[in-house]
Amino acid sequence: MDIRNELVKYKDIIEEHLDKILPNEEGYQKKIYEAMRYSIFAGGKRLRPFLILKTCEMVSGNYKNALPFASAIEMIHTYSLIHDDLPAMDDDDLRRGRPTNHKVFGEAIAILAGDGLLNFAFETMIKAMINDNSEKYINAFNEISKAAGIHGMIGGQVVDILSENKEIDKDTLDFIHKKKTSALIEASVVAGGILGGATNEEVEALRDYGRSIGLGFQIRDDILDRIGNVENLGKDIGSDEENNKATYLSLYGIDNAIEKTKELCTNACNSLRLFDKYETSIFTELAEYLVYRKK
Repeated sequence: MDIRNELVKYKDIIEEHLDKILPNEEGYQKKIYEAMRYSIFAGGKRLRPFLILKTCEMVSGNYKNALPFASAIEMIHTYSLIHDDLPAMDDDDLRRGRPTNHKVFGEAIAILAGDGLLNFAFETMIKAMINDNSEKYINAFNEISKAAGIHGMIGGQVVDILSENKEIDKDTLDFIHKKKTSALIEASVVAGGILGGATNEEVEALRDYGRSIGLGFQIRDDILDRIGNVENLGKDIGSDEENNKATYLSLYGIDNAIEKTKELCTNACNSLRLFDKYETSIFTELAEYLVYRKK
């Protein structure tokens, strides 16, 4: 099984579902619908929804039941990118090879497009819960909500902003990485497992896997911000240094950063040992792919 083929396959499934549920009609709200859809359909790996669907499937669940949560987590991720690109934060001009949302629609609409995606994500999950008010839906909703909020992504982003132009220690940097990026990736794996019927022991193993690939993904992002190029990444590079942000590279150097991603890849693969009765090769491939990716 090839990870790239699987990513493409599930990307198509996710995008078809997103296109189906996101509003796209005429009327007074047309502009906000356009801005939301502009960023949602700008490309991307769809890693987080992929993780929900594949983890659900791995533990013998039906991935179709996880589609509302997979779509919601992509909306949450995309809203965070829209806001991250704003002049008040990273002030980036490019995202996924296209002008950022605020460059096309203006800052006010971009802020509201992010707000719209966040709120519609919760509408989507709650609608699924109303239709099937099972405990696993409630627990998956709880995982995603915590990871997206002040105890997860938003909390990490706040500390990241407050740390600009400052020397920070390893513990602070680890907090930023774990909350800002890893939390939502970890929640994707855990929520997928919950929706697929994983046991408590399996959920904790999935949490370890998600945390490891999430941290590895962020450190690889830091590496690519230094050595990547705009054509491959589809976004501005060098913004970390320009904004005086502390990264794993700035604290430890590029060689140690590369070694750390390899270590996290090994940790992720070791977390899969509990699942010997399942087909886990795609998750091993994914961990390795995230360490060596070029974009």
